[in-house]
Amino acid sequence: MIYLDYAATSYKKPASVLKELGKSYASAGRGGHKMALEASNIVYETRASIAQLFNIDNPSQIAFMNNTTDALNTAIKGVVRAFDHIIISGMEHNSVARPAYSMDCDVTVVPPNKFGVVEPDEVRKAIRDNTRLIVMTHASNICGSVNDIKAIGDIASSNGVIFLVDAAQSAGVVDIDVVDMHIDMLAFPGHKMLYGPQGTGALYVREGLDIKPLKEGGTGSASEDLLQPTFMPDTLESGTLNVAGISAFGEGVRFVSKIGVEQIREHEAEHTKSIIEGLKNISGVTVYGLPNEKGRVGVVGFNIDGYDCNKLCNRLSVQHDIATRGGLHCSALGHKSMGTIKVGMARASVGWWTKSYEIDKFLTAVRKIAEAERDN
Repeated sequence: MIYLDYAATSYKKPASVLKELGKSYASAGRGGHKMALEASNIVYETRASIAQLFNIDNPSQIAFMNNTTDALNTAIKGVVRAFDHIIISGMEHNSVARPAYSMDCDVTVVPPNKFGVVEPDEVRKAIRDNTRLIVMTHASNICGSVNDIKAIGDIASSNGVIFLVDAAQSAGVVDIDVVDMHIDMLAFPGHKMLYGPQGTGALYVREGLDIKPLKEGGTGSASEDLLQPTFMPDTLESGTLNVAGISAFGEGVRFVSKIGVEQIREHEAEHTKSIIEGLKNISGVTVYGLPNEKGRVGVVGFNIDGYDCNKLCNRLSVQHDIATRGGLHCSALGHKSMGTIKVGMARASVGWWTKSYEIDKFLTAVRKIAEAERDN
């Protein structure tokens, strides 16, 4: 099958990642014997690799999570207090919108422009005296548009507002520097563009930022205390860690670091450009987001006019053996902003393993479906 659903998860994994998943490990931080110490060392090495990728000074400020949703919930519910004000964008995933709206506080949604990009000055205008948190997706999961995180981070920092970035679609494919971008918290997955396994993710929390854990329990530290430790990463890592998954996650990070984020971005941009240009040359097809590959990650949302997007993706799968995704992509706010809340979108997304001939076959298939629809 031609796989164009990298925005959901990277399908092909590096051999080093798959190798780690087949191993057995003792519990990290749960004993002084050599196998437990080996596991602890592996977990630390993954923290260190992540820290190097995102310019994080202290690897201990990285807590492992099950996925980005887990990280975002932990971050939002861990720092927001009653009657605080939260700013989010109109392109946010439900993993941001739902926890934000579940809190006993006010939420302001900053609308994007017609291309799905949030103007930093609009974020500035939304700040109030009681604004506690700004949450911003780095790159849209429905149209791929990339927000100016550095500019928004500068605004948050100068106004004393905590800044949380959802890097679900950007980690591993767009340069992220938590210091330069004034990012207080960074949530990201292991299984997408960091090429790790499903069930892995992490949350970076800036040193000095107090965060309340969502759960308490065994941390392997301060076991004599009946209250949860307050230091990172232990305060957010109750329970036995997924050492094999974290080890494989680390291999994925090192795979990305070895190739280089810039080279991966260029590879994806080449295929994204081909998809956008090819789709625009098909009569009856609408492409969403920025007009070309610049300012995007490798995610392209599109529709055939008058044709159900889920039916389209099903036909691509069944008749042409091509994997894409249709629907609302767990992003009601994004589809409301793009005017597609009632119809959804089809989405094609590329990754490091995507080949040019696969894009050609995808475009040929979409053209056949569009022409058949016009003939009906």
